[in-house]
Amino acid sequence: MPEKKHGKRYNELAKKIDRLREYPPEEGVKLVKETSGAKFDTTVELHMRMGVDPKHADQMVRGAAVLPNGTGKTVRVIAFAQGDKAREAQAAGADVVGAEDLAKRIEGGWMEFDVAVATPDLMGQVGKLGRVLGPRGLMPNPKSGTVTFDVAKAVRDAKGGRVEFRVDKTAVIHTVVGKASFSEQALIENLATVIEAINRARPAGVKGQYVRSAHLTSTQGPSVKLDLGATLGLGGRATA
Repeated sequence: MPEKKHGKRYNELAKKIDRLREYPPEEGVKLVKETSGAKFDTTVELHMRMGVDPKHADQMVRGAAVLPNGTGKTVRVIAFAQGDKAREAQAAGADVVGAEDLAKRIEGGWMEFDVAVATPDLMGQVGKLGRVLGPRGLMPNPKSGTVTFDVAKAVRDAKGGRVEFRVDKTAVIHTVVGKASFSEQALIENLATVIEAINRARPAGVKGQYVRSAHLTSTQGPSVKLDLGATLGLGGRATA
């Protein structure tokens, strides 16, 4: 497979990074900010190669984290709720709240939202939307905290910087840790929160090395390989 060609700007930025070196998280964050050369405020992403086999249900890594400094993105949240719970969701800032009417709207092709939350009693209606919401990663799920009677908290978390992560079929987790405009301290705090959540999500069925490598990158920018021990240590438990 031919190597992907990059533009002149990317190649100049990439020269700042030693591809053979594993950087401490603080230095990695600094480099990602320096090499984020796009004309817009780019997203900073974490990519972790996991020592799991996603084909086995007992090795599926999935979870969520509420970033202390937010994602830097405006998140549109809908809530499947009725009665008092609908009023709670609205008060918490949900953009659209409904039940059967909201389900029909989505069945009709409306998809202008980023996160869906639901109360457990409405999952019978929401479940019918699985074919539409599932492939887009928008299906409410108890494991990620988006199916709950505490719908107000779920809405506030989603609005305030909640990110979900899930290992893909190639055993890699891709998730967001903020924006390049964030301070280095804010990005480190967000990164530590994500690492802690990923450590907590370690499945019982995983033996041996849980995380194999970690990279930080910004949208359209070169990636920085992180020192694995120091990175896992951010989460309070360096269990490589």
